Amino acid sequence: MDKERQQQAYENYVKKKTPVHNLPANMGKAFIAGGVICTVGQAVLNICEKLGLDKDVSGGWTSMILVVISVLLTGFNIYPRIAKWGGAGTLVPITGFANSVAAPAIEYKKEGQVMGIGCKIFTIAGPVILYGIFTSWVLGFGYWLLKVSGIIA
Repeated sequence: MDKERQQQAYENYVKKKTPVHNLPANMGKAFIAGGVICTVGQAVLNICEKLGLDKDVSGGWTSMILVVISVLLTGFNIYPRIAKWGGAGTLVPITGFANSVAAPAIEYKKEGQVMGIGCKIFTIAGPVILYGIFTSWVLGFGYWLLKVSGIIA
């Protein structure tokens, strides 16, 4: 009987401490946050094209500007607050990737240039880079094999 009471007390404690998530609200926030990021990106792209840059160059500038903005906002501790509110809407675009590289560098800078920043900068983004490069290599090799064998013209 005492064991049952302990179990019930523990379950009540867990229910009390477990955050309640509202899926539609979280999806709406992610949509808004991601939409704002994409709107800013589109505005930068439009400005670059109006300045006479070609579409590919404009896309490169847009990516770089979004990364710089994200890193600056991370450095001023603003991006983490936006990400907490916007969830996946801020983590999926290129700005989230830039944040995942900049945040560990900022956090571990007190441990030094090599052991702090150098070792910790890719703790979050490292697996993404590794598997992205590896998957690109596998797909490229597969494409090459299909092309060499004559399956793909």
